[in-house]
Amino acid sequence: MMKKMLCIAGLLFALPLAAQNPPAQENPPAQNPPSAPTLEAPSTEAPRPEASKPTAPPAKVTKPATAASGEGKVIEEIVARVNNEIITTSELQKARKAAAEEAQQDCNGKCTQEQLQVAVEDREKYALRDLIDQSLLAQRGKDMGLSVEADVIKQLDQIRIQNKLPDMDALEKAVTQEGLNWDDFKNNIRNKILTQQVIQREVGSHITIGHDDAMKYYEEHKNDFVKPEEVALRAIEISTEGKKESDIPELKKKAEDLLKRINDGEDFSVLAKRFSDGSTAQQGGYLGIYKRGELNKQLEDTVFTMKKNQLTDVIETKQGFLIMQVLERYEAGVQPFDKVENEIMDRLYSERMEPALRDYLKTLREQSYVVIKPGYQDMAGGGNSEIEEVSATPEQTKEKKQHKKYILFGPKT
Repeated sequence: MMKKMLCIAGLLFALPLAAQNPPAQENPPAQNPPSAPTLEAPSTEAPRPEASKPTAPPAKVTKPATAASGEGKVIEEIVARVNNEIITTSELQKARKAAAEEAQQDCNGKCTQEQLQVAVEDREKYALRDLIDQSLLAQRGKDMGLSVEADVIKQLDQIRIQNKLPDMDALEKAVTQEGLNWDDFKNNIRNKILTQQVIQREVGSHITIGHDDAMKYYEEHKNDFVKPEEVALRAIEISTEGKKESDIPELKKKAEDLLKRINDGEDFSVLAKRFSDGSTAQQGGYLGIYKRGELNKQLEDTVFTMKKNQLTDVIETKQGFLIMQVLERYEAGVQPFDKVENEIMDRLYSERMEPALRDYLKTLREQSYVVIKPGYQDMAGGGNSEIEEVSATPEQTKEKKQHKKYILFGPKT
């Protein structure tokens, strides 16, 4: 399987709050969409609970002594224990590597070497905290009796569709050909969904933001909403790459039929998810917000003359056929409140979620048995202090219990 196989979004807790956004709007023009799901090595997952309930973490996992050697062989060093689950050095190394890669992606070639180094070091130092957070949240989800199997299947199927694979067996084969363990791959998805549901139920559901809150923020931060002329776009892409010349008329007719269905009242987003060949299909075709000069000139001249919700005709490109819709228009200057209200809601939600989630995780830690091996630091609560070892045993604590834009192909020339 080619390395270009796309993969699932990075570690859920690469910054643990980054993935915890408020429920998605159907048409979210105020902010850029998340990356489409893709295929990657699963982030570190906590091992299954051991049969016994330890009172302190062992320093290492060893093989039994052999007659020849007379002593055990070190397989893996344990960095931390979270109740009955452990975090090993290899898991921490993978998390740090993923954090460094994410920092590089965020810089996107725009950082100096010094800035990139600072960003990488900042992400890496929180890797252990994030692994502990993920373990605590996943354990809490199991304690709550949450079942996410249907969501896991749905996510796997989304990855299958994104990678244009015929069935789940083909996806499993692709995963193993990438050198990944299929069960680990599924468990990683399961834990991500589980932790997201715990956060939404236990933290997000208690955060309420009213219209008056949003208006007050708007009046106090109007300068934040001065924008150049922009348009928010979504698209359905019908690819002709790799197709025979004789197939082109049929593909064009497919695009024309889709345009007619939208004009007849069918939902653009639903049709995009089902029929678009673009990387943004699973976001309903949402592309992002564009200023003048960021699009192909012919596309720019077209969309910047269109009104909100207006559709283009079918546009022929080098890669296929394109149907675009203007979701929102932003005239240059201070934007009116109604056009930025969703953006303000998202900002306020994020501002309130961060301290609320850290407080919640602090409570989970206090109710849990968390021990860090000397020499390793866990930046719990965002400070620079090492987490304190908790004296309670697992038995005692049981009583308490928890703006990316997408590349758009240009018109045919």
